[in-house]
Amino acid sequence: MNSQSPAVDRLRFSECPRWFRHVPLACWGWRELNLWGWPLLAVTVILLLLGNPWCWLAIVPAVLLCLLIYFFRDPKRTIPEGPNLIVSPADGTVTDVTPLPQYDFIGRPAVRVGIFLSVLNVHINRAPCTGRVLDTHYQPGEFVNAQRPDCAERNEFMWIGFEDPDAPQRRFAVRQVSGMLARKIVCTLRPGSTVPRGEKFGMIKLGSRTEVLLPADSVQVHVRPGDKVRAGCDVIGRWI
Repeated sequence: MNSQSPAVDRLRFSECPRWFRHVPLACWGWRELNLWGWPLLAVTVILLLLGNPWCWLAIVPAVLLCLLIYFFRDPKRTIPEGPNLIVSPADGTVTDVTPLPQYDFIGRPAVRVGIFLSVLNVHINRAPCTGRVLDTHYQPGEFVNAQRPDCAERNEFMWIGFEDPDAPQRRFAVRQVSGMLARKIVCTLRPGSTVPRGEKFGMIKLGSRTEVLLPADSVQVHVRPGDKVRAGCDVIGRWI
C-alpha cells in the first residue's frame, strides 16, 4: 500500500530551522506560522502606529495571531515509564471504545479507541507504544464532523500499521482521521521505521479524530467515552 496524496504531508523536522525546534511550537506549523503569522503581526503593528481610531482595529489581527500560535503549540510531555503501557495517541475526548469482531491487519478481534480533537486541543499525534511501522496507507474520503460515529468509515484518513519489535505477533494500528475543518494530515512515518512510546510522528491541522486499534484479547482498556486524554502522557490501556 503506502499510498498518499497531496492531503498527506511528509514534513520532517529538518524542514524548519534548528532554533525553531527549541520553541514550544510544532515544527509542522512552520509554513502556516510564516505564511499567516508575519502578515498578521505587521497589520497589528501598523494599526497600532496609526493611533485612534485605527488602533482599536488591531484587536482583530492580534487575536487571530494568538489563535494561530495557540493552535500550533507543542507543550512538553512526560512519557510514563513502565512495561506494557499504552498511552493516548492524541489530545482530546474519548468518543467511543468499540469492539470489532475481526480486524484483518491484527488478524483477530480488536478494540478501537476513538478520540475527538477540537480546534482548541493540541493536535500533535504520538505513538501509543513502541512499534515498528509495517505499512502506511492513505485513504481519500469525505470531511464530515469528526464527532459522528460513521466518520471513521467515511472520512479521509491516514492509517499506520505497527508491530511490537519485541513481540512480532502483537500488532496495532493508528488512524489519523480528518474532520469537518481539517484538510491536512501530517505523517512522518514510513515502513521500516521504529518509534518509541510517546514519540511525535505527525499532526492533523484543525478539528479531527485519532483512533488506536488494538487486539482485543491482548489489552485492558482503561478509558471510556467522555474521558479527557493527553497525547503521550495519559495511559489509555495496558498490554496483558
